Amino acid sequence: MEYKLYVGNLAYSVTEADLQTLFAQAGAVKSVALIKDKFTGQSKGFAFVEMENQQGMDTAINMFNGKDFQSRALSVSIARPREERPRFGGGGGGGGYDSRGGKGGGNDRKRKPRGGDNKPRW
Repeated sequence: MEYKLYVGNLAYSVTEADLQTLFAQAGAVKSVALIKDKFTGQSKGFAFVEMENQQGMDTAINMFNGKDFQSRALSVSIARPREERPRFGGGGGGGGYDSRGGKGGGNDRKRKPRGGDNKPRW
């Protein structure tokens, strides 16, 4: 069984080592995962801490939920299971073909007729 905790409201300067040291006061820590932005590498302000047993998890919640850590009041709770997300689909349209057979998603201006006088030829 997993004994995983959600730790929120972290200062952006907090490291995994800081969390490891802090939560070790409550019991044996199995792992620490500080969530970071995949493009900038900056912390997103939350982490997951996995404890070795139920007692360590309960102790950590009682000790650290609401506790001030690096000038921020921590939010510590039991982590919810990860929700399944669809692998494909979603994201916007564009790039399809329009009714004229041309590529859609581009500029929606009306086409000017060909010819030097710019008058319709129909």
